Amino acid sequence: MRRPFSLAIDRKHQRLFAGCHNKVMAIVNSENGKVVGTPAIGDGVDANAFDATTDLAFSSNGDGTLTVVHEDSADKFTVAQNVATQRGARTMALDTNTHDIYLVTAEFDEQPRRKARRVRGAR
Repeated sequence: MRRPFSLAIDRKHQRLFAGCHNKVMAIVNSENGKVVGTPAIGDGVDANAFDATTDLAFSSNGDGTLTVVHEDSADKFTVAQNVATQRGARTMALDTNTHDIYLVTAEFDEQPRRKARRVRGAR
């Protein structure tokens, strides 16, 4: 596990879902600290969420993916899907009533190149 960044919890099974910057979701038994799974996620993780009704964990990634991990059992996890999102859509919210995921981002324009200015006295 390298640089854990985001965190969600399954309270029933006492599992923590940590999105890490080495492109894995480290799933940890919160009672003993043992890592029980490390499914691959996209690059640039920002948020994790867990839906206890569907047993799905989510990782929103800045590379334009939403990784969906199914909790098959307390210690078995499967990547169910990698959903394409808009690049930069990292901020995430989960509506546990409707089971909808919300991601937000902005549309970015290409920045024009600036001409270098010579500073007086610089060579």
